[in-house]
Amino acid sequence: MIGSTIAKRYARAFYEIAAEESQLEKYYKELNSFSAIINDNKDLKDFLANPVFDQNEKKSVVESILEKTDISGITANFLKLLTDKQRIVVLSDIVDCYRELMDEALKTVRASVKTAFPLSTELIRKLQEGLEVQTRKKVDMTVIEEPSLLGGIVVRVGDTVYDNSIRTQLNNIKNLLGEEM
Repeated sequence: MIGSTIAKRYARAFYEIAAEESQLEKYYKELNSFSAIINDNKDLKDFLANPVFDQNEKKSVVESILEKTDISGITANFLKLLTDKQRIVVLSDIVDCYRELMDEALKTVRASVKTAFPLSTELIRKLQEGLEVQTRKKVDMTVIEEPSLLGGIVVRVGDTVYDNSIRTQLNNIKNLLGEEM
């Protein structure tokens, strides 16, 4: 809970800077890419999270990584601030909170589509258009193949799930038959 509150506070502060500069998406991509660097390297993640290591050493490591990336000065300064304040360990939470603020401002919603089979480009386009009409927002859609569905499709938009998979339908029939007996 406390980590979430801290992440929201830092995300909001950085979001306000990005909004002032009209760089919401650019700064999100930079934060997200730096977060991925940390999350993809277990040793780096452990080093930054470990209070035994000196803050100056951590800042030096973060700065050397920043030198090798194409991250803007504003984002780099924000990441250095997080390191100084010992908040770099909640960067992935900050990225998530920032993304929510950005999505709200840009009237965008994220959707994940799970399907048992690959969808054609045309079908993906039609599905995205339908979701945009239904939500009245721009849809950022991710398609995931999941053969365990057997067939059909499961769409998640925010907290709403539309499950039209064969697996779910078979489970519903099984439950219905179980109640009848």
